[in-house]
Amino acid sequence: MTTLPSSPTAADLSVEHTPARLTPDLSVYVAGHRGLAGSAVWRALSKRGFTGLIGASSSEVDLRDRTATMDFVSANRPDVMIVAAARVGGILANDTYPADFLSDNLRIQVNLMDAARQFGVQRLLFLGSSCIYPKFAEQPIKESSLLTGALEPTNDAYAIAKIAGIMQVQSIRRQFGLPYISAMPTNLYGQGDNFDATNSHVMPALIRRFHEAKLTGAQEVTIWGSGTPRREFLHVDDLASALVFLLENYDSPDTVNVGTGTDVTIRELAETIADVVGWQGNLRFDTSKPDGTPRKLLDVSRLRGLGWAPEVSLRDGVESTYRWFTSNLNSIRIEDGLVGLPG
Repeated sequence: MTTLPSSPTAADLSVEHTPARLTPDLSVYVAGHRGLAGSAVWRALSKRGFTGLIGASSSEVDLRDRTATMDFVSANRPDVMIVAAARVGGILANDTYPADFLSDNLRIQVNLMDAARQFGVQRLLFLGSSCIYPKFAEQPIKESSLLTGALEPTNDAYAIAKIAGIMQVQSIRRQFGLPYISAMPTNLYGQGDNFDATNSHVMPALIRRFHEAKLTGAQEVTIWGSGTPRREFLHVDDLASALVFLLENYDSPDTVNVGTGTDVTIRELAETIADVVGWQGNLRFDTSKPDGTPRKLLDVSRLRGLGWAPEVSLRDGVESTYRWFTSNLNSIRIEDGLVGLPG
């Protein structure tokens, strides 16, 4: 195992430091390397020449199983760990299966971080979610808003699990002096997303619906809620760039937001996607369905202050995601339905 510079003491970690640059000879375990975020990190590190990348599918290692997780990390002894593994889903999935989201995510992150500490992982980044912040947090949402108000009820179980992950990172730093960090991304999209009709997030769900409407000649597409909530979207390639940047430039117990600093309404998002797909029809908003949080825009001044900024615009990101979607209909994550209809 390649040796990084010695870790600072627990007292030193109460302030920010500049960690060492990641070099291609380091071994990096990307937990969740086949998921949306993890696969983007894997691509980014591969492009930088990293040859010691470590990954395992859920069928190879069940990260909810403590013994299996410990055995895997013990056998591989990575220098760096990126915790991108999680049970994720859209508003319907979170609202329907809160116990599963809480239990699975708590076990995954506790097992991984305990294993990292026990088996000498020198740098770790825990990937959280912007849903950790209060439903009515002041916009844009600063990192200091954490634990200052009630959560959005439709995904509070998932949020609590992610908050626990932040606390675990901070507790490991305090107790063991290890330079572990956490980052909170906004809504993600891009290559490798889940396009399931009921269990996906809003961006891939809309891409799928408009694509199917185009194929079938449907003149109307129904969208949950009023269309007025505002959301921020970050392309996964930008996320991967940000995470590598943070591992090389950020060392603080405080979590850091990762986003674009701009947002759009769900209606505006739907209109953009429909235009990219080439579907022309009527949008119907089902107001009997929940809107979720009225607005969720992250304050990204901390990350911008460090010198990082996103590169992919929303329009360009939607276009590239749709191209990837149509080119991978036989392999994308879809658990039902008619996406593969001939055009």
